[in-house]
Amino acid sequence: MSTTTATPPAAAAPSEGDVVAIDRLQALHKQLRGELARVIIGQDVVIEKLLLCIFSRGHALLMGVPGLAKTMLVHALSDLLALKFSRIQFTPDLMPSDITGTDILQESERPGHRLFEFVKGPIFANIVLADEINRTPPKTQAALLQAMQEHRVNAGSHLFKLDEPFFVLATQNPIEQEGTYPLPEAQLDRFMFLIHVDYPNAAEELRIARETTVGEPVQLSPVLTGQEILHLQQVVRRVPVPDHVYEHVVQLVRRSRPATDGAPDWIKRWVLWGAGPRAVQYLVLGAKARAVLSGSYLARVEDVEAVAEAVLAHRILVNFHAESEGITSREIIRRLLETCREP
Repeated sequence: MSTTTATPPAAAAPSEGDVVAIDRLQALHKQLRGELARVIIGQDVVIEKLLLCIFSRGHALLMGVPGLAKTMLVHALSDLLALKFSRIQFTPDLMPSDITGTDILQESERPGHRLFEFVKGPIFANIVLADEINRTPPKTQAALLQAMQEHRVNAGSHLFKLDEPFFVLATQNPIEQEGTYPLPEAQLDRFMFLIHVDYPNAAEELRIARETTVGEPVQLSPVLTGQEILHLQQVVRRVPVPDHVYEHVVQLVRRSRPATDGAPDWIKRWVLWGAGPRAVQYLVLGAKARAVLSGSYLARVEDVEAVAEAVLAHRILVNFHAESEGITSREIIRRLLETCREP
């Protein structure tokens, strides 16, 4: 994402038009959650973070064991958004051209002459489901990098701009090791959120047993169009942020780096690599989106803290000492929030 933006005001009040748009976004948020709840039982936190990512113009990686409705959730979301959807099933033999597309030799109108015609791959969609993304080698995973960062694709001599809005929503199984390829840090950093999908609680699992084994699957109708999503994304970016919230975000990210002055001793002991400037950008954008969807017209410190784990968990790399002591990046983030929390 771009790092060259105008210096924002300290905390300018939203315009009258933005207030109306924010109120509409809050209503749409409730409608989307209500519709998704007809298909997905439980997983309220996961749904909330996925919607935050969509309205922040970011990509999301859903991490969870099989059978937790990760793929079904993305499918249901695509049904609610009037956008072009494609699914890529990542496998060890998948090639980059299977994602971006390839030149095919075709007969021309002139007899005896043939021409190469570029056939677009599944990346040319608004919502791309990268299913089990860690089952394909890094060479193929890298085919998504340019599309996720620049929203365009270079394929041979061709350069294509992707239609907006554009999201990559990927799923990953954290427990299987054989036949999987860990995502490189550069690939992980392109995802705004790492969303952990946990098991449902007992009451939710009982509902799943009762409600999903009878009748026909629920059919969802579109709620939002592509142009409406683009407009609402722009509204989210205009949400005011006070200076002390910007300072809180920068302090939080900088303290995650062991080589930075002011980093806690336990960061230097446990962290190999901290979060970069993209984490600052995504924390601010995530806080803006969360403020809007929770009924506020101003981003606050609590909004930053609410999205901190999803933004930072895959950007903080723990070292051998942390692993040997059972310390995860999620635990690191919880401690960071406590040390940076305002009185």
